[in-house]
Amino acid sequence: MVSRLVAVVALIALTLCITAGVSHAQEPAAAPAVTAADLEKRVADLEAYVNNGGRADGATSKVAGPGPGHNAWIMVCAALVLFMTLPGLSLFYGGLVRQKNVLSVMAQCLGMAGMVALLWWAFGYSMAFSSGSPFVGDFKFAMFAGVDSMPNTDYMAWVSHNMFATFQMMFAIITPALIVGAIAERMKYSAVLLFLFGWMLLVYFPLAHMVWGVDGLMNGLWNAGAGIKAIDFAGGTVVHMSSGWSALVLCLILGKRKGFGTENLAPHSLVATMTGTGMLWVGWYGFNAGSAGAADGIASQAFVTTTLAAAIGGAAWPAAEWISRGKPTVLGFCSGVVGGLVVITPCAGFVSTTSAVIIGVLAGVVPYFACTKLKNALGYDDALDTFGIHGVGGTLGALLLGFFADPAINPNLVGDNMKAVVEGGTLWLEQLKAMGFTIVLSCLATAVLAYVVKAVVGLRPSVEDEETGLDLSDHGEKGYHLGEA
Repeated sequence: MVSRLVAVVALIALTLCITAGVSHAQEPAAAPAVTAADLEKRVADLEAYVNNGGRADGATSKVAGPGPGHNAWIMVCAALVLFMTLPGLSLFYGGLVRQKNVLSVMAQCLGMAGMVALLWWAFGYSMAFSSGSPFVGDFKFAMFAGVDSMPNTDYMAWVSHNMFATFQMMFAIITPALIVGAIAERMKYSAVLLFLFGWMLLVYFPLAHMVWGVDGLMNGLWNAGAGIKAIDFAGGTVVHMSSGWSALVLCLILGKRKGFGTENLAPHSLVATMTGTGMLWVGWYGFNAGSAGAADGIASQAFVTTTLAAAIGGAAWPAAEWISRGKPTVLGFCSGVVGGLVVITPCAGFVSTTSAVIIGVLAGVVPYFACTKLKNALGYDDALDTFGIHGVGGTLGALLLGFFADPAINPNLVGDNMKAVVEGGTLWLEQLKAMGFTIVLSCLATAVLAYVVKAVVGLRPSVEDEETGLDLSDHGEKGYHLGEA
């Protein structure tokens, strides 16, 4: 009995000693005193993050990585921009062609997602967004070398470099896919891929650098040495003008669809087109509001102006139809919405809501007449109105920005780089220079590439294949098997 008591006492004593030792070992060291300078730095970091400002001293910043809120916003916006292409543009274009070509335009959109992503990783991102010359970047970021989760403060202070690169990749994917609309139903898939491969090299990558690159020729907002002090919030020149004007040249070289003007080439599913329109509108918030680079007040303004221009463009186009043709069509509503989205794109974070309303009206009316009166007068076969909406709309938006840009909306307009141009009232002249440069580059490169591709693989399918439809001739599939056993 005594021995058992001694054992219990010894066990209790041993347990107490171990517990005391562990407690002592786990006792945290005293926290270092926070100095006034250190506290001031932390507050400055927090203020810069909340206001999307630059880090006062990146070397000693207490915030080592990206700001989580801004980073998350750009992640969402990147996904929204991809949503514009797949499924938005695929359904929008897919519904507008005849049933036998629905998979063809969808395959062309899908092809851009794969091919452009590979090019972007290999060297496209570096050509567009590394420093180099006023016309194109170098290959510092080739194969995403150095493109990690730390911010590249040349572009976005609080967003991971790899997230910025991915966001911009989505722009690069949708831009060549827009060209598909002008040449739908009559260009071989192999020719489309080869042409757009070259087009990305000669047009998109250099133009993206010139307009948005840190040392770009036309980056008036951020490059003090820019030769052309133009601005472009989310892609009026880079995306819509480049694709739209290239589409016009390519469809002229390619020629008209078989049966153009004599056969019924009406859309096979306006239901699909309407669905795609809604997806494009939703995705466009990533396109425009995401181009602010942060979840801040400029992004909010871009979101609101995008909404107004799209809605009013979607009302103005069918109103013009109603007056001139007697009926407002669903295709008119859809075209007006897209027109509003296109024209507001370069302006979104620079203009007031009143300006957005005016832009919406013009975006509905001007492209409407381009897609009807102008196209009919000149007789070109822009199958799905890529030039009429994106070429004319992007050009209109870039010009209107020269008159409607408002420093009260975006104070960057009166920063050191832009103050003289904006206050001197000459921004519209700078916009004209950028527009002219974009048109010349896009048209010349397209003409050269089109004839090279024509010599190498040919542009058009055979007459028999075109009559059968590109779904079967290019892909061996049909979009629908309705009524089949």
